[in-house]
Amino acid sequence: MSATITWVVESMDCYPTAEGKTNVVFTIHWRCNGTQDNQGTSIYGTVGVTYTAGTPYTPYAQLTQAQVLQWVWDNGVDKTVTETAIQTQLNNLINPPVVTPSLPWVQS
Repeated sequence: MSATITWVVESMDCYPTAEGKTNVVFTIHWRCNGTQDNQGTSIYGTVGVTYTAGTPYTPYAQLTQAQVLQWVWDNGVDKTVTETAIQTQLNNLINPPVVTPSLPWVQS
C-alpha cells in the first residue's frame, strides 16, 4: 500500500511593493504531508522566488495553490524526491528498521 500525499502552501512572504506591483511573493512556505495505515508524517520547507519586471504577473488575490506549488517545484524542490522521503518515513513508522526493546533483566 502507498501513502496518501498532499502538498500545502502554508504561507507566503511578500514585498509590499516591487517592480511596480503589490504583494510580490518572494518566499513560499510549503508542507508535504503523508498518511498511511494510521500513521502520518510531513516535511516542511521554504523556497525563494523572484519576480522580474516584464514577466507574467498574477496579482496576489488571484494566485491559486496549484500555481504556487508549481513555483515551489520549478524553483528547486524536487517533488518526486520529497514524496519518496515521505513514503520512506511512513514505511519506517509502520515497520521500524530499528527497535529498542526493554532490557531483559528489568521488570516493567
